[in-house]
Amino acid sequence: MTNRSLNGNGIDAHALHEDFEHVHINGKGANSNGHISSSEGSTNGTETKPPPQRRMDRKKSSPMAPTFMVSAPGKVIVFGEHAVVHGKAAIAAAISLRSYLLVTTLSKSKRTVTLKFPDIDLDHTWNIDELPWSTFQHPSKKKYYYDLVTTLDEELVAAIQPLVGNISPDKPAELRKVHQNSAGSFLYMFLSLGSQSFPGCQYTLRSTIPIGAGLGSSATIAVCMAAALLLQLRTLSGPHPDQPSEEARIQLERINRWAYVYEMFIHGNPSGVDNTVATQGKAVLFQRTDYNLPPIVRPLWDFPELPLLLVDTKTAKSTKHEVAKVAKLMKTHPKLVGSILDAIDKVTQSSSDIIHADDFDHEEEESLRKVGELMNINHGLLVSLGVSHPRLERVRELVDHEGIGWTKLTGAGGGGCSISLMRPGVPQEKLKRLQDQLEKEGYQEFRATLGGDGVGVLMPAVLRNGMDGDEEGGMEIHLDNFLKAEGNEGVERLVGVFGDGGEREGWNFWRVES
Repeated sequence: MTNRSLNGNGIDAHALHEDFEHVHINGKGANSNGHISSSEGSTNGTETKPPPQRRMDRKKSSPMAPTFMVSAPGKVIVFGEHAVVHGKAAIAAAISLRSYLLVTTLSKSKRTVTLKFPDIDLDHTWNIDELPWSTFQHPSKKKYYYDLVTTLDEELVAAIQPLVGNISPDKPAELRKVHQNSAGSFLYMFLSLGSQSFPGCQYTLRSTIPIGAGLGSSATIAVCMAAALLLQLRTLSGPHPDQPSEEARIQLERINRWAYVYEMFIHGNPSGVDNTVATQGKAVLFQRTDYNLPPIVRPLWDFPELPLLLVDTKTAKSTKHEVAKVAKLMKTHPKLVGSILDAIDKVTQSSSDIIHADDFDHEEEESLRKVGELMNINHGLLVSLGVSHPRLERVRELVDHEGIGWTKLTGAGGGGCSISLMRPGVPQEKLKRLQDQLEKEGYQEFRATLGGDGVGVLMPAVLRNGMDGDEEGGMEIHLDNFLKAEGNEGVERLVGVFGDGGEREGWNFWRVES
């Protein structure tokens, strides 16, 4: 197993984001001499205005590049919640619920860039030539694709405020804030990486990840956007099946750096764990013993894909409240609570040892049982800290009653989501009974995979999955069909890596092995 530390800046121990592990994870990455083709001269140069375009009355000009799609996974904390706040280790892993970004390059006559996020009702367009390029291209401000950005430039943030201030004026204040944060983070990255000669584009996003459930939904968008822009700038040579592992590692770090910039605009001081998992997939073991130093982050490149049932309790949670509750308990009963946190840490380390043992078989029940028992123990220790919720305990009761798997809360607790490691070969009638009961009681359940691939690319946006359209070269994903796809099932059927026809060919992922 390859150990790596991904470096960043220290933060205040109480400035916790959605998950607890509020740390910067940015990586050292590679310089511009790596195995990566660069078009820096043409895409990151000084301001230039495009030549005047002749209007074509009878025929539209051709697109400058084929439509393509980028996808990135959400994440869950598998072991170590709350203990990680107090210097212990935790494991976070990718889940197969993903965001999908369709990138459409417009004809040369179009000088606009559009964000269209129908899941949150965001649709906004800017004129590329009216963006504040002079501010972002100034020699003292200009950033390049290989730069490490750990803080936002206040002058650059101020320069884009007039462009986001008029977005969604008729929406409720909370939704308007979401729209403005999404737009601002995109513009900051777009203006940092691009130039005024950038082609007109539309970025359309659909996601199968519940928003605000602690599953890293914003980080998946950040990773999709970072990968899309870097691909458009031709600063990534992958992914492809024969790509050397070290080259893939360098390119993943490049995507991760810029995804972190996107996250900073939204969250201010994000942990970096969400975008790291969404970028590389699989899992990471992370720990911070000193908030004046960067965290230790060990990618678990060989983390196996495990069958998972994710249940959203539909109960609002407050990470800040739950963390404060444990901190108060720790102050009142330091030795007792300290021993509980030590026990959670031992569970995390034991789970890593079991999963990476030579005799671990992710399809064999005995191996899964060992991991599942540790999940039960971890949950019980979290219950003793007072961070569970009756809705979470009800999920455990229902899953245990049907003998379907092993269940624990994930994230802060006090609501939010649970995860269940599934036993192999569970009869369909049991799964159906559980599904019906969860739906009856107002839960939302998702069948998923734990520890899957990170960011992936479908270029061009054409699927080949054994359907009739393959004879014509594959089935193209059209914007209209993408927008009209209904719910998670509709989106996954249209663009997912897995569907009724099995694995869909055409998707490629940056893969790194130990």
